[in-house]
Amino acid sequence: MRILRPFMFLLTAAAVAILTACTTVPGTGRPQLLLIDPAQEARMGFQAFQEMKRKEPIVKQGAQVKRLRRVGKRIASAVELRHPKEVRHAKWEFVLFRDPNNVNAFALPGGKVGVYTGMLPITKNEAGLATVIAHEIAHVIARHGGERMSQSKLVEVGGSVLSGALGGKSQTAHDLVMQAYSLGTRVGVLLPYSRTQESEADHLGLSYMARAGYDPQEAIAFWQRFSRHNRKRGDKQPEFLRTHPLDRTRIAQLRRQMPKALQEYRRAKSRR
Repeated sequence: MRILRPFMFLLTAAAVAILTACTTVPGTGRPQLLLIDPAQEARMGFQAFQEMKRKEPIVKQGAQVKRLRRVGKRIASAVELRHPKEVRHAKWEFVLFRDPNNVNAFALPGGKVGVYTGMLPITKNEAGLATVIAHEIAHVIARHGGERMSQSKLVEVGGSVLSGALGGKSQTAHDLVMQAYSLGTRVGVLLPYSRTQESEADHLGLSYMARAGYDPQEAIAFWQRFSRHNRKRGDKQPEFLRTHPLDRTRIAQLRRQMPKALQEYRRAKSRR
């Protein structure tokens, strides 16, 4: 009974948190748990981005920077028309970080988007870059950062309660159970949610780039190039241990979503 009571408290607390903090992602309707105020989330993103800009080399001028800012502004403008409420805390900033070996891009809450120079040979053209930026903007609109922080908080609370419930066990038994909890929550909860967020950002990003007047079919071409890059690196990690879906999974999902995105693209082109 002494062990059961903390778990009942945890379940009750989790249920209350879910009931009071559950919302839906704009554009997909997926339920998500958010325990963090959006203004606080944006402030954290601003601070983290400022720190990154202090520590990492930045490309401040040139054709590549101009293209990044042009594409970012164009997609952000299209998104603001569709999601004015969701972008009220966003102060869009698009920064090119100098690292030719880093084939990556990222987004932080508050509208902060970073692209590494190592990604540019794979984006190849403006529409390829639009694929990447629209995907990162989608993370901001869907508040994926806040969702990850909320999930981590619940996992941390669960670990604390479990550790307390094991107070009477030996240190070896305690450590084994806690290790199992850590592995179980990572593989069974956090990683699947991360892959869900990435697929969701692909879906939303496809729509965003189409609404901004970029051909969404270029997204498939980009991911095919990215897939070839990953194969050259010899990346063979199984999907269940990944934070991102396999490239072939992403491409298949984009193909299914393409008809609707093409309709949005044609409407956007007709308005220009």
